[in-house]
Amino acid sequence: MSSRRSRITEDEINELISKLQSLLPEARRRSAGRASAAKLLKETCNYIKSLHREVDDLSDRLSGLMATMDSNSAEAEIVRSLLQS
Repeated sequence: MSSRRSRITEDEINELISKLQSLLPEARRRSAGRASAAKLLKETCNYIKSLHREVDDLSDRLSGLMATMDSNSAEAEIVRSLLQS
């Protein structure tokens, strides 16, 4: 890599941290006080992990639901159309 690559400024980092904080449910619930960047990154990682677990759980539940349906039924067609959206 070139030693002349551009570096991100402290202001840009602060702006990104602020945007990230606004996306996290736990961070939004806190008062206007700002968490440290390290704490915010840790919360972000935990939140992403929880979203992955939720997606896996919903996928398992959907698979179970689909297994109980007649694949040619109107309900199955609705579920398939929703999944394609």
